[in-house]
Amino acid sequence: METVEMNSVSLKRPHSEDDVANADEIKRQKTSEKSKTGNDSGQSIETVTEQPDKSLLEDTKNEIIPNEESEEQEDEELEDSDEDGDPESFADMMKHGLTESDVGITKFVSCHKGFSGILKERYSDFVVHEIGKDGRVSHLDDFSVPVDDEDPSEETFTVLSDEDKQRLEELQLLKNKETSVAIEVIEDTKEKRTVIHQAVKSLFPGLETKTEDRDGKKYIIAYHAAGKKALAKVRTATDPRKHSWPKSRGSYCHFVLYKENKDTMDAINVLSKFLRVKPNIFSYMGTKDKRAITVQEIAVLRITAQRLAHLNKCLMNFKLGNFSYKNHPLKLGELQGNHFTVVLRNITGTDDQIEQAMHSLREIGFINYYGMQRFGTTAVPTYQIGRAILQNNWNEVMDLILKPRPGAEKGYLVKCREEWAKTKDPAAALRKLPVKRCVEGQLLRGLLKYGMKNVISAFGIIPRNNRLMYIHSYQSYVWNNMVSKRIEEYGLRAVAGDLTLKGATAVHIEEGDVDNYTIHDVVMPLPGFDVIYPKHKIGEAYKEMLVADNLDINNMRHKIRDYSLSGAYRKIIIRPQNVNWEVVAYDDPRIPLFTTDLDKLEGKPLPVLPTDGKFRALKMEFSLPPSTYATMAIREVLKMDTSIKNQTQLNTTWLR
Repeated sequence: METVEMNSVSLKRPHSEDDVANADEIKRQKTSEKSKTGNDSGQSIETVTEQPDKSLLEDTKNEIIPNEESEEQEDEELEDSDEDGDPESFADMMKHGLTESDVGITKFVSCHKGFSGILKERYSDFVVHEIGKDGRVSHLDDFSVPVDDEDPSEETFTVLSDEDKQRLEELQLLKNKETSVAIEVIEDTKEKRTVIHQAVKSLFPGLETKTEDRDGKKYIIAYHAAGKKALAKVRTATDPRKHSWPKSRGSYCHFVLYKENKDTMDAINVLSKFLRVKPNIFSYMGTKDKRAITVQEIAVLRITAQRLAHLNKCLMNFKLGNFSYKNHPLKLGELQGNHFTVVLRNITGTDDQIEQAMHSLREIGFINYYGMQRFGTTAVPTYQIGRAILQNNWNEVMDLILKPRPGAEKGYLVKCREEWAKTKDPAAALRKLPVKRCVEGQLLRGLLKYGMKNVISAFGIIPRNNRLMYIHSYQSYVWNNMVSKRIEEYGLRAVAGDLTLKGATAVHIEEGDVDNYTIHDVVMPLPGFDVIYPKHKIGEAYKEMLVADNLDINNMRHKIRDYSLSGAYRKIIIRPQNVNWEVVAYDDPRIPLFTTDLDKLEGKPLPVLPTDGKFRALKMEFSLPPSTYATMAIREVLKMDTSIKNQTQLNTTWLR
């Protein structure tokens, strides 16, 4: 899975714009969806709070996603409602977190002296543009809508009152006992009735309509043609609603999604809510970071560009454009990578240091470590759970997930863990947990269903991707450690016994061929049953590490097929493409230092910067392939630990 996610990393002092409204506040906001007032709460550990851009304000009200189960809706509200403590207490808690050395990240490839800077002082200091499989960089530069005769009129979106929409939504989602909704046709003409029919069917998929006379008045009656089955059924290209799509048009509307401070799944959930469809009709090539401005391509099944464009009028933090119709969805991983535009503010490096750092990044690159977000942020790293799964030690898996742990966690999780430690009663622990869809809640529900003696089945309730995350984290942990050993032992040159790829097949570099390869050709395996290992000291180091973890490197098949590791190969050095940089001066930390796609569409001028400002910033651009971590490239430039634990300690020292 593509990884461009980056935690907020303040490499000198902290800053965050993440909303920390409490659950009650979010619930209050939920009741007034029409309001568009931005609410960008400052964090208690922060020293500077960015003013949100006026054009795209954070709107928590419109981002509570309705689910078929109220429990799931409550979960989403509460998951975004955690509150941070004061700087000292938060830093105190984060003393139990991971540092880079804990997960094998210990080496650098460059020889320049490191310097400090602030990464993501504003989320708009970090911009990601997706690179498609054809090499084209996604940009939002066109709001126009392809129109054909089959499109409904603009009146379709305004003909229904807010009360009608509310009643229709409740009918669509089967939230009450009503079997139909009657809408009176005030100005009775055939054209008006046609518009109402179109509006109901296009805005509320799953509903059908008919016209009835009642007491001399015309009514449009909306109803479920096939009850719950009509709502639950997932429509496909071969099974569309009969009236909904012209044959001449491609089944999928592709568009560019520009989003601010939201991750990809959150964004799709918001779009699904406003379109009143299920999220699984959307497809995309990769997930993008939350705390950033990101631009990527999305495809959606049988939703018109006209409907999508209408969302630009009512959604905050999103813009949709560059619409086109095609006959295929998008697939995860079908991309060449991502192009990053990053600002490091308040840098301390000299011009020479910066030049050396950036030249090294362009010419040599950086170690392709798995970044800190791969391993979690609490005192129980995800790789430890993955190791227990591979060891088939299911009581240990249960204990690691549920036991009390030091460090920064939401209060309800702390209470749940305490109850579990005291009673070992899944029902009692679950009662302490308002968020049932978190991993802890899912495991507890599994234990309730299958019993304490069947942890394997209980654990299986957790979604497959989440379960596999743990064992992939362990693979990443081994890989990071082995790469650090490889670089320490042999440096930045290819040596006999290293591995390189011939097509998709790994082969050993022989003594006589060493001069034909560079460090950029060398790959290292993630442990598994379908990989080979280096024929030098590092091959033995793999075996020793797994033996120490009570695992057999020659038997990576698990009795549960999902947890059998086939392994893979990963380049140890990545050289970014399209590397450019510039040092700029500025006085106001709140002003943007470059223009975004949206700025250009709205005609905003380039920021005017002083020639001799109080602060200096490094603006850098580079492109990376999928599954590489931009944090690790920036780490190589600054030569500083990017872990939350280390940065929090730096932040607290600065605050004093």
